[in-house]
Amino acid sequence: MSGHSKWSSIKRKKGANDEKRGRMYAKLLRAVEVAAREGGPSVEGNMTLASAVEKARDYSVPMDNIERAIKRASGDTGGARYEEVTYEGYAPGGVAVLIHVVTDNRNRTGQEIRHTFTRLGGTLGDPGSVGWMFSRRGLLLLDKATAPEEERILDIVLDAGAEDLADSGEQWEIVTAPESLGAVRAALEQAGVQVLSAELTMLPQSAVPVARDRAQSVLRLIEGLEDLEDVQSVYSNFDIPEEILAQTG
Repeated sequence: MSGHSKWSSIKRKKGANDEKRGRMYAKLLRAVEVAAREGGPSVEGNMTLASAVEKARDYSVPMDNIERAIKRASGDTGGARYEEVTYEGYAPGGVAVLIHVVTDNRNRTGQEIRHTFTRLGGTLGDPGSVGWMFSRRGLLLLDKATAPEEERILDIVLDAGAEDLADSGEQWEIVTAPESLGAVRAALEQAGVQVLSAELTMLPQSAVPVARDRAQSVLRLIEGLEDLEDVQSVYSNFDIPEEILAQTG
């Protein structure tokens, strides 16, 4: 269903060096802080914060660090003031790209994103150019090797409010309405089912097939954008077979 979720899973399996892991921690904690500042510090009452906290925990960010980020958001620490910005564009082959940014300097970040698109063969688009192709959803991933049979998973997740269950090769993908993400994750965990990841994301309405000879250039742009300090998430609608993703990753 979602080529980009497969790509993210492959990268996570391969692991990251200390530098990249530290950069990821910083991004995840920034997302926690912004969510707490925008919607309040209560995880129970702030769906976006709950998702940011769970994602940070999925990446093994220490709970003490997460709690400090929430406290920073609720007090005037005199530090940087971040804002959320969305950029849109195209990767080679007409693949739509949606970039979620948290920045304290919109001009600097905009220049970095424009330069990355230009350097890696993409095109930065106008606001609204591709955003309409995506919808906000909850997405959970289960490892098939440890998950129950499909019918058992359906029994658990549909009762909790899931919208869809899809076969994604080595994983099951469960899609929910944003407000149902927490309930579906809780239902799975209460049933003893291990959840690989659960997050609020942007899912494309349709996918663009990418040939083997173009896959590398598409993924190079996605990775180039993800590596930028202020970029939180990059969403896209590419459809690249898993075996090619594994080779190019």
